Amino acid sequence: MRDGDVVVIGGGYAGVRLAKRLDATSRVTLVDRKEVFFHRIASLRAGVHPDWTATPFIPYDRLLTHGRIVVGKALRIDTAARHVVLATGERIPYDVLVVATGADYPEPARFTGTTADEAAKGFTAHQQKIAAARHVLVAGGGPSGVELAAEIRLAHPHARVTLAHAGETLLNSTGSAWAGRRARTWLEAHDIDVRLGSFMAPGNEFGVYKDTRGNTIEADVSFWATGITPNTLWLRLAGHGDWLNPAGHIRVDRALRVTGLRDVFAVGDVNDAAGQKVTQTAIAQADLAAHNIRTHLAASGRHRKEPRLYRPAHRTPLIVPFGGADGLTLVPVPGGESAVLGSRTTTVAKAKTLMTPYMRRQLGYSAA
Repeated sequence: MRDGDVVVIGGGYAGVRLAKRLDATSRVTLVDRKEVFFHRIASLRAGVHPDWTATPFIPYDRLLTHGRIVVGKALRIDTAARHVVLATGERIPYDVLVVATGADYPEPARFTGTTADEAAKGFTAHQQKIAAARHVLVAGGGPSGVELAAEIRLAHPHARVTLAHAGETLLNSTGSAWAGRRARTWLEAHDIDVRLGSFMAPGNEFGVYKDTRGNTIEADVSFWATGITPNTLWLRLAGHGDWLNPAGHIRVDRALRVTGLRDVFAVGDVNDAAGQKVTQTAIAQADLAAHNIRTHLAASGRHRKEPRLYRPAHRTPLIVPFGGADGLTLVPVPGGESAVLGSRTTTVAKAKTLMTPYMRRQLGYSAA
């Protein structure tokens, strides 16, 4: 006997983890607009290398043993009647609702369309544009920008590649100056033009891009790796704008419940919980929310248990690949700056496979 109907909106890293955790104890429905899981960690390489085009797509069909997957778009939430309304008109009742719609990432780290074929066509288009380009501009010197620039350089050694970053050091969000220097050394050693203090203005005129200082860059293709946007516009349109903070993230309490609601949770990139918006954080939040949901569904009267509280890690391990056989790994050290590990650790941990075998196993498939 399973307790309660749990509806999870969003099948990204947090949504998949939470749905799987609750599958044995609750009646779980996972709603996602995509027909497959999108392994975003592999998307930057998929946007450059044809051999990786299909790698980010993993079917949902083996994820849940008891629950169900619904491919569809959530339009609104009726918190009084406790049901989710889909674009098809279907109403899905819930005892507990979880919003895990994640964030929108710049291309090529974006799932275009709703089917794997549609998204694969998007990757193929990026591959073709990069292969034909004489000069590629990557704007943004955070982990994604550095990784993408490295992938492009290794795949197309004869193309010019420029990385423009608004900050004075690469990877400045990590708090490790040494990591930024290590990344810059690798990029410049591979003939990538690194421009620091160069905030690129959106748009271009006939392939000419300008930064805020008036400097220009002529490029055939450009990619913006300058941040993410929470996928919450649909909530605002549905009349739940009061759930959101000014940045568009869902406000949550320390139990990861939407502020003011005991039966609605929000996990992963979509919420305003402190901490880095990385996969490890999303998974940690999913595990804690799963525990609190089980506690909520099993609680009654004076025997109600208190939920666990989320304590964000101020620093989490971070892996930045430079292609499939190099990169750096930052490991937090108590009381000091993160330790920076080199290519061997990075290659084994992420760079070679981009954690694809791990995610395939999470969704019930073999690692291959």
